[in-house]
Order: sequence, then C-alpha cells, then structure tokens
Amino acid sequence: MTDHSIIPGSEPTLGVVVIGRNEALRLPACLASIMQHHCPTVFVDSGSSDGSAGLARKLGCIVVELDREGGYTAARARNAGFTRLRSLYPALALVQFVDGDCELASDWLHAAVATLKQNSAIAVVCGRRRERFPHASPYNRLCDREWNTSIGDTHSCGGDALMRADAFAAVGGFKPSLIAGEEPEMCFRLRHAGWTIRRIDVEMTLHDAAMTRFGQWWKRNRRSGHAIAEAFADPARDDPGLKRIFISNILWAIPLAWPFWPLLWWRVYRRYDAQTANLMVLAKLPHLQGQLEYLIGSKKIEHKLIEYK
Repeated sequence: MTDHSIIPGSEPTLGVVVIGRNEALRLPACLASIMQHHCPTVFVDSGSSDGSAGLARKLGCIVVELDREGGYTAARARNAGFTRLRSLYPALALVQFVDGDCELASDWLHAAVATLKQNSAIAVVCGRRRERFPHASPYNRLCDREWNTSIGDTHSCGGDALMRADAFAAVGGFKPSLIAGEEPEMCFRLRHAGWTIRRIDVEMTLHDAAMTRFGQWWKRNRRSGHAIAEAFADPARDDPGLKRIFISNILWAIPLAWPFWPLLWWRVYRRYDAQTANLMVLAKLPHLQGQLEYLIGSKKIEHKLIEYK
C-alpha cells in the first residue's frame, strides 16, 4: 500500500473523509480500519452531542465541525471533508469516503486503487458493503440485500466509495442541500460529464445499521421517498428509471391498488423470501409519504434531516 501512504518528504496521493453524527460507539473501529493505511484522514462531525469530534482528534484525525447554518446533511459533510483534504494536500488524487458507522475492509483500497489505475475513464469505484449484524432484525437483513448490487459499470455508488479527486471537484461534489440520494445525483452528473462508475466484486465496508425497530425502518424509507421526489423534481435529471420508481410508489401505495398487492408480493417472494416480500411491498407507503412531504414542502429553502438512528 506504499503507493498512497504518507512517506517522509513526499505528498500523499490518497486521503479519507469520514462523516458522522453521534457515532462515538462505532467510530473507534471505523478509524482503526483506516489508520492502518497511513492516509491523511478527515473526520467531519455534524453536530454530535456524544463527543465524537474529540474522540476523532484523539485518534489522530483532522476534524471539521460543521455549524448549524446550512443544515446537517451527509452531502454537505463530505464536501467539507474533501475541501479540507485538498487544502492541506493539493496533490491529492484519490479520496475514499466512508460513513462513521462503517469499517473499511483491509484489502479494499489496494483493489480499488488498482481498478482506477487500470481504467482512466472510471471516476468512482465501489464494492460490497455488508451489514455487520444481518440476523439482528429483518430490517438489517434487507439492508444487506439492498447493497448486493450488480458487478460492473453502474449508475451510482453509495456513501462508501473511492473517487478521483479531480472528477469530484470538476462536477462540484455532492449537492449539499439533499438530505438523501446525494450519491445518485452526483453520479448522474459524473456520467453526463463522460465518466464511468464501476462496482467491483471486492469486500469494501462493514456497516452497522443498528436498525431493530419498525419505526426506524419506516423513517429510512420515508427518507428514500423524499430523495426520489427531490430527484424527480430536478429538471436536469432526465432519468427514465427514476420516473418509473416515482410513479410506481404512487400507483402501488394508493388504496385502489391494495387488492393487487399479492401480485407484487409474489414477484418479490420468488426472488427472496416471505419476510423480505412483506417489507418491500409495505415500503411503498413510507416511500409515498416521503414523496408527498417533499412535494408539499418543495418551496421551502431547507428540509429537515430525517434520521432513523
């Protein structure tokens, strides 16, 4: 891993941005998985009340503490971390983004850097994010399945990904006002600029969703619906797949469609199992709620962060 380590007298070429809000319990494991690679690491704290920022400093991170102005979003936090890294290390070529409730797999950076070196058209590379406790709840298990996406060129990444710094900067980073769905939105702009997003078959991060209650699952899906509606309302996002999801949530969630839910349930059940089918069909309701909340309040300057933890 010496190609991106900090070597005396040389400039690091890879840095890491970790974001978090009240993640003090999970942060030590997250940072330990990163520090072994000897990369400059910035932790961006979004108004934590559990001492996360102080803990990150003690563990050797550069810390950025966001103020309330502008709201707390993952997009804004990642942008702030990237800006700090580039200001300290102007020659930085690659940036790994990691959420504070995740741990980086030991071999991930080596495989991801190699992928970017092999193909100069790739701006973002991501791998397999896994749930740490998939059997702790049906909601955790569903998260683990959602993250098992197709290998190869793809439309988007998640919050954990390795990116070319110049490509990220050229498109202006993440849209800071988005409370969710910031990754697909930025990847859309990257693809329209001629870049490629690639998912490789390599373990990337271990995530701790800590989602054990129905109310948490409902909020997470509300947030997804909000993100879908905000993306749908963006005139620059001419994405047929996005439109199909937006309309599907509306059609399946209205009472007139409920008698046909068994058909939708059967389609999901054939691929997974009964419990997964139950949740994926029921998710149409919080998705619609999130969509309506965005559309009703779309003229407001800011939207409240929807946290499920």
